[in-house]
Amino acid sequence: MKIISANLNGIRAAARKGFFEWLPTTDADVVCIQETKAQIHQLEGDPQYFPAGYHCYYFDSTVKKGYSGTAIYSKVEPDEVIRGMGHEEFDGEGRYIEAQFGKLSVVSLYAPSGSSGEHRQASKDRYLEYFMPFLKEKKDSGREMIVCGDYNIAHKEIDLKNWKGNKKNSGFLPHEREWMTQLFDEVGYRDAFRVLEPELAKYTWWSNRGQARANDVGWRIDYHVITDGLTPIAESVYKETWFSDHAPLIIEYAEAVTDF
Repeated sequence: MKIISANLNGIRAAARKGFFEWLPTTDADVVCIQETKAQIHQLEGDPQYFPAGYHCYYFDSTVKKGYSGTAIYSKVEPDEVIRGMGHEEFDGEGRYIEAQFGKLSVVSLYAPSGSSGEHRQASKDRYLEYFMPFLKEKKDSGREMIVCGDYNIAHKEIDLKNWKGNKKNSGFLPHEREWMTQLFDEVGYRDAFRVLEPELAKYTWWSNRGQARANDVGWRIDYHVITDGLTPIAESVYKETWFSDHAPLIIEYAEAVTDF
């Protein structure tokens, strides 16, 4: 089972950069997209946004047009698709969509960023407070979870190039990093990339400023967060073509708890 997580920073912009020409070459079973920055009515009628061979589901922001939004494409039709996590603030921004296949859930998540100011950091902190028990409840229910997406947090020093200069910046704040540690060490989820690559410095996002991308001054803020029943066997970060300021994170799993 191959799953892609891709923050596209605008699905229409990514389409112009070749994302939908690249996608069929991946043979992905599930594609989790973040930051669609579009409403469904803006995509309907254009078949590239509903790729052949996939069941396609979108969850748009209703509070602000051209903002946030998530999507899931799946070769297998889900038993159920859940849009939202039951929180008015974050559901209004289209940040969580879940596809259920038997006892397996695959999620596309776009966590809030706090980098644009104190009000956005406050929103991010409210999200962190809400989302931890939400994930714990999912795990305790017996579901196997693959929660893909842009978490807007680099967990450890190895996860960003310039960690010393970012210790007071959103995305690498102590309480954000501790939240990730609690998720992995106490709640019992795993970072699928780190299962495969315990000591490898590899990034998934680069600032558009300066020469960050050319110099590989990046952050690893895109994750597959998984429960114990999933076995990752291979990872890759696709950088041959740039569709956005993020690179797609691709992880293959040995088997699924449903048939793909």
